[in-house]
Amino acid sequence: MNKFLSTVSNSIRSFAKDEEGAQVVEYALIIAVVSIALVIALQALGGGSFTSFIARVNSCLTTATCV
Repeated sequence: MNKFLSTVSNSIRSFAKDEEGAQVVEYALIIAVVSIALVIALQALGGGSFTSFIARVNSCLTTATCV
């Protein structure tokens, strides 16, 4: 039983020290911030055309036809 607890403890420590998952989260946050900035910039540049583009994308995702 003591060996099992030692193995579990070592596994938890290894998981806590692993930083690869943190890098993935950081990249995802950077992509999200850049995406939000692009959407805001596109809305400011041409609100009407961007709104119609979003409506077309929504139509393609929710119906069987894309117009």
